[in-house]
Amino acid sequence: MTAAAAAGGASATYDQVDFDDFYAAKFDVLRSQLYAYLGDRAEAQDLVQEAFCRAYSRWAKIRKYDDPYAWVRRVAWNLATSRLRRQKTFTTFLRRQREEHHDGPSPDRVALVAALAKIPPKLRRAVVLHYLGQLSVAEIAAQEEVPEGTVKSWLSRGRTALAEHLTDDRKGESHV
Repeated sequence: MTAAAAAGGASATYDQVDFDDFYAAKFDVLRSQLYAYLGDRAEAQDLVQEAFCRAYSRWAKIRKYDDPYAWVRRVAWNLATSRLRRQKTFTTFLRRQREEHHDGPSPDRVALVAALAKIPPKLRRAVVLHYLGQLSVAEIAAQEEVPEGTVKSWLSRGRTALAEHLTDDRKGESHV
């Protein structure tokens, strides 16, 4: 084996270790964000896995970015948004066909997911990214390609809407 081939092999191994560490550090965080956004843990896991697969195939380039995680996060969120659009059409069709039956985990989780589902998608994305994803207003603004003031407005309106829905749900429970 030549020195150049050995060096290339070492670089490929380093790239793999680097990606493995990146994946291990970021997968659960991103899956949690998408789970809160989508309300389906398995779906969130599949979409995050797909985003990381796309990153892996481009890892030599992506690892040189200032923030490779921002690229993966953006891809995952884009996949989630596309999936929601398709699910909305599918759900509308299913509702016309048969009854829906839901089994939920804990009452608090069900209430939060239900309240998140009632607020507009832009507000929901901002709330989930900020509070569960722990992104700053500036990071959300960069991801969504909007001014920071817009993100602040989304967060304010999102918190208000979420609080109203959570309060309404609790009032409904007290009468049962």
